[in-house]
Amino acid sequence: AIKSLLSYRPSFGKVETGPVIRLSANEGALGTSPKVIAHLKAHQGKPSRYPEVQDQQLSKAIAERYQLQPDRILSANGSDELLSLIAMAYLEAGNEAVHTEYAFLVIPQVIKIAGATPIVAADKNFICDVDTILAAVTARTKVVFLVNPNNPTGTIIPMSEVKRLHAGLPENVLLVLDWAYAEYQPDSFSDEAARMVEENDNIIMTRTFSKLHGLAAFRLGWAYCAPDILTTLGSIRGPFSVNQTAAEAGIIAVGDTAFQDVSLTHSKRWIGEMTHFFTSAGLSVAPSATNFILIGFGGHNGPSAEETARYLASKNILFREMAPYGLRDYLRMSIGTDDEMQLVKQTLSELFSGEQKVKG
Repeated sequence: AIKSLLSYRPSFGKVETGPVIRLSANEGALGTSPKVIAHLKAHQGKPSRYPEVQDQQLSKAIAERYQLQPDRILSANGSDELLSLIAMAYLEAGNEAVHTEYAFLVIPQVIKIAGATPIVAADKNFICDVDTILAAVTARTKVVFLVNPNNPTGTIIPMSEVKRLHAGLPENVLLVLDWAYAEYQPDSFSDEAARMVEENDNIIMTRTFSKLHGLAAFRLGWAYCAPDILTTLGSIRGPFSVNQTAAEAGIIAVGDTAFQDVSLTHSKRWIGEMTHFFTSAGLSVAPSATNFILIGFGGHNGPSAEETARYLASKNILFREMAPYGLRDYLRMSIGTDDEMQLVKQTLSELFSGEQKVKG
């Protein structure tokens, strides 16, 4: 199983020298809450002491922010760890797990590591299709993974479709809702998913602090699930999965709704502006419900995706190339600061107008 992997290795690109504008990793555009930074400077914690196995204050803070039941929350070392735990707990040789065509690459990886077979359900115009997912389910299916909004496409299906998907699954199939970008939607979006978890014992919602909350370096994620599932995942998770500093930062970050609102407004404004910029340049853009844009260069009367990425890197601007997803004619761009976005527009305008040559 390990030898068969197309391993997920994040590639943020490289520049030769100087400061980097990294728009290749879907990190929060405005960084971290100032309240978190102030806390980290003032409090060094107790580095000689082990953290809690499950930080109850963190669970309480998450529950208060999203109106959840704290005893259904399991924190982990990023949502990546949660996806791995789910695969280890519920998949083995002979099983199948369904994921969508352009799902997060970690998902087929963890399925294969568990010894199971990943089954791909084709998207329609980069959007997850419930009927195609249901058609892929067989007697061997144990888990269905749904990333929504999806990475790397940025597209979303409404909660009515998510509910239809769950209603069409056998009761013995686990539905995993990878909601890493849920914070970029109104609270009602995650509220409905949470109610689904509370009303059913075969749904897991996974979340992360790496995007809107700007804590990617601390590796902090959490799951919302039935108590029996939580016990199962907790029993195979490392006992000190979440470090003390990450937990403390998460408590402050999730409570700073003012910073979250500013970050959301910033992201939505630039998603709109950059979508207009790219489409005006003759490029295609998948409709984004996240903090990033998938840009298509197919049929563009100008530089290719690869040439554009190379030119931007020469200017210390990094976009994510999509070849690992089989999308060689596409680039993914995360939203950055105001200054970074203005510089991207200026640099690409020069390239697309032919004022600059792409180095071979």
